[in-house]
Amino acid sequence: MNARVLVLAALFALGQGVAPVAAQTAPDHSVAGNDAGLQHWLVDFRPRALGAGIRPDVFDAAIKGITYDENVIRRDRNQSEFTKTIWEYLETATSDLRIANGKAALERQSAALAEIEAQYGVDKEVVVAIWGLESAYGTFRGRDGVIGSLASLAYDGRRQAFFEAELLEALRILQAGDTSSAKMTGSWAGAMGHTQFMPSLFQRHAVDFTKDGKRDIWGDDPRDALASTAAYLKHFGWAYQQPWGVEVTLPDGFDYLLADREILKTPAEWAAIGITDMSGGTVANHGPASILLPGGAEGAAFMIFSNFAVIERYNTADAYVIGVGHLGDRIVGGLPIKHSWPLQDRALTYDERIDLQTQLTALGFDTVKIDAKIGPLTINAVRNFQTAQGLLPDGYASLRLLERVRAAR
Repeated sequence: MNARVLVLAALFALGQGVAPVAAQTAPDHSVAGNDAGLQHWLVDFRPRALGAGIRPDVFDAAIKGITYDENVIRRDRNQSEFTKTIWEYLETATSDLRIANGKAALERQSAALAEIEAQYGVDKEVVVAIWGLESAYGTFRGRDGVIGSLASLAYDGRRQAFFEAELLEALRILQAGDTSSAKMTGSWAGAMGHTQFMPSLFQRHAVDFTKDGKRDIWGDDPRDALASTAAYLKHFGWAYQQPWGVEVTLPDGFDYLLADREILKTPAEWAAIGITDMSGGTVANHGPASILLPGGAEGAAFMIFSNFAVIERYNTADAYVIGVGHLGDRIVGGLPIKHSWPLQDRALTYDERIDLQTQLTALGFDTVKIDAKIGPLTINAVRNFQTAQGLLPDGYASLRLLERVRAAR
């Protein structure tokens, strides 16, 4: 995975203020820090850490030998620029190899996963799917020292409060004895272990499933990490044996304004207006659902249930949620997505997404945030623009749509 996405979930959860349109610029890729600066920052940080309850011996041992990591800062600067279309993402996320490896992982950990499922009421296949997307079933857990990465990011200052808080939590983990500094490795952004928990989320949700006195999500034994992931999903309301979503067929003449996360209907109510599963039947009643069109009117459509929002707590990107859900389905024998995608389209670049939000807002279709994230707010703005222009209001932010927005100025 990219800088993982408990980090992204945590960062998105913090929210961002709306900067004036004129103030929006492309990401700053420059690296201004140096090791001398980091060491000076650590000297200043030490009293704050000790004031927060970190023992001097724990702090001093943890930071011994860490140096400024320019690569971490460059990756932090670059992460928002790169994106894929959902079909490109799913091609990797739910590849034949990842499905096969997921089936093997499910079998290998069958006894533990059955116990975890029974204890937490979280379907084992979704736990395995998260494991698969986060670390390829434990084969790529990250090799960066978490303390060094978080210290470099906190010193860098772009999101100092966030990363300083995560660094404190990482020090608390060491102080509690769950692992050692040498073993506390993860992604460049500080996400750790088999299922990539940030330190603060580890503190709130990690469990000692193996009953050895440690919550060990880093070692070769994945059971603590798998149980911790189930505990996390349970905390946010996972509904046992409810699907994340079901691929559906839309009727001719479908009112695309109904494809809105805020519009909830029962499967029977959706069936009454012609929405069926891929075999032409009514989707089973798993509770209120909304319709999602991640590839616009030309792509696959999904009826999504409350578990979709639970997976979003791991990562807010629709592609990730669908990737987890669909991978889990395939691991236990589900069918591939049947509908085609608009393969002629490419993903918008960072600058194009900023431009789209800027132009829409200037035209009176306020995206609320100008942050290059094509979330519900921007989708609604796109839909309102499409309606005003007499276009099909599917909310799909394509290059064709951007060109139409530019032409409307």
